[in-house]
Amino acid sequence: MTIYSLPDYQDFEFKIDGKKTHLFILRNRMGMQVAFTDYGARIVSVLVPDKAGNLRDVVLGFNSIHEYLQADEQYHGATIGRFANRIANGRFHLDDKEYTLQQNNGPNCLHGGPSGFHAKVWDRRTSFKKKIDFCYVSPDGEEGFPGNLKVTVSYELTDDNEIVIKYKAETDKKTVINLTNHAYFNLDGEGQGDVLNHILHLPSSHFLPIDENQIPLDSEASVDGTAFDFRSPKKISQDIDNDEVQLKHGNGYDHTFINRQPISQVAASAYSPSSGIRLEVFTTEPGVHLYTGNFLSGKDIGKSDRKYSSRSAFCFETQHYPDSPNHPQFPSVILEPGQVFESETVYKFSLKKQIV
Repeated sequence: MTIYSLPDYQDFEFKIDGKKTHLFILRNRMGMQVAFTDYGARIVSVLVPDKAGNLRDVVLGFNSIHEYLQADEQYHGATIGRFANRIANGRFHLDDKEYTLQQNNGPNCLHGGPSGFHAKVWDRRTSFKKKIDFCYVSPDGEEGFPGNLKVTVSYELTDDNEIVIKYKAETDKKTVINLTNHAYFNLDGEGQGDVLNHILHLPSSHFLPIDENQIPLDSEASVDGTAFDFRSPKKISQDIDNDEVQLKHGNGYDHTFINRQPISQVAASAYSPSSGIRLEVFTTEPGVHLYTGNFLSGKDIGKSDRKYSSRSAFCFETQHYPDSPNHPQFPSVILEPGQVFESETVYKFSLKKQIV
C-alpha cells in the first residue's frame, strides 16, 4: 500500500521572475492536511482519511516546484484565469472593440492563455493556520485582456473536512472574468490508476453540448437518454465510451453541466468504493465542468512516482460557461469598474458506506 505524505517545504523554495515560491500547509482537527503553493495559487496535496483510517492524497501533483515548471500538464491544482475554459478563436468583443488572445488550444484560447494565472507567483498571507489568501494584480492587457484586475483567492480548511474557496476580483476597466480551480481528483489516491470505478452524481438536468473544437453550441441540452445523465449515481465507466458524438468531441467527458442548485445543496459528488472517500461540491457558480482527464498523456510522473495517464483523475471545475463572451444569452461574465466579482466553492470530503 502507498504511504502518502506531504512534500517538503524546501523543494518549493525557488525564484520565478524575481518572486520567491513556497509551500504552505493547513491542518484540521480531523487529521486532514492540505498543501498549497503560491506558484499558480494552487492545491498541491489533499490528504484525507480513507475507510481504514489511512491518509490518502486524493489530488494529482508533484513533489517540487521544478516538476510543476516542467510538467506536460500545466494546470494541476491551479487557480485558472483570467478566463477559465475556452474562448473560441481567441477573440471576443466588448463595447464594439475586439480583443485578441493567444490560441493555445487549437484555435481556442484556453484557461487565460499560456501565461495565465496558473503560471504566476501570487502574493500570500496566512491566518490561524486554517486559512491562506493568495493575491495577484493582473495588469491591463495581460494575455490580451483589458483592465487592471485585482484578484484574491482564499482557501480555508474547516474541521468538517471542507476546503472553502472564495474568489474576489475588481477591475478599473470593463473586462471579462471566469475563475476556477483545476484540481485533478482521484479518490483512490493519486497515482492509483484510472478513476473509471468512481461513482458520480450530478443533479443537473441539462448540459452544454460542444462542437468539434470543444466550443459550446448556442443552447443547453437535456441529459435525458444520454451518457450525460448522472441524476442517478453511476460509474464513470458506464457510458464514457458510448458511441455518442458529444463524447467523441471531448474524448470522454469534458463538458459543462448546468448548476441550478443553491450553494447549500450539492452540485456534484463523487465516491470511490475502494477507499470509501466521498467528495461533495457546493458552489455559487452556474456551471460544473466535468473533465475526466482524457488528455493526460502519461508523460508526467506524480508524487507517488507513477505516471498520470488518460482518465487517471477527474475534475469538477466550478465556473461560468465556456466561451461566454461570445454567447450573450449565457450568464454574464462581464465585470465593470466599481463592481466586485465574488464566487464561492466548497470541496467537502467524508466517508461513505458502500450500498450493496
